[in-house]
Amino acid sequence: MTQYSVERKESLVRRMLNSPDLPIRELSRQTGISTWTLYDWRRQAMKENQAVSGKSTPSGKKSSGAKRTAAQKLAVVTETGTLNEAELAEYCRAKGLYPEEVRAWREAAEGAMNSALVPQKMMREARAADHKRIKELERELHRKEKALAETAALLTLRKKAAAIWGEEEEQ
Repeated sequence: MTQYSVERKESLVRRMLNSPDLPIRELSRQTGISTWTLYDWRRQAMKENQAVSGKSTPSGKKSSGAKRTAAQKLAVVTETGTLNEAELAEYCRAKGLYPEEVRAWREAAEGAMNSALVPQKMMREARAADHKRIKELERELHRKEKALAETAALLTLRKKAAAIWGEEEEQ
């Protein structure tokens, strides 16, 4: 596998994202880099851009999806929930969206639903129970540390007494 310099890779990725009319196959012919590598780089760059801005598309422009309300986005997610990749792409072309946007909306909806499953009251109660348990354990640890210190002191005194008066025989 051929390694490419970071500068060259970044330059080509910027070129792909800033020139959506430039076919990747043409860029592959021009640079000698396989189309699959270029597609992979573009996909990774789009993911990174989405993570930073939340609204980036392959062309670097904001799509009409950026203007949609949460209810509209949820409607799109529910409409496309059962579609395969080809059907999703066709749906997105008809609506002026990108499949990556729809996937991001779906992930956001799933994340919101997952966080709604654990109510705040239950989390507070669990936190309070944990705090109470920690306090009990700290109290027990403190008690045991005191008992250990007392035992060590008694043992030390016993040794000193034995050294001074000699050892007594135990009965």
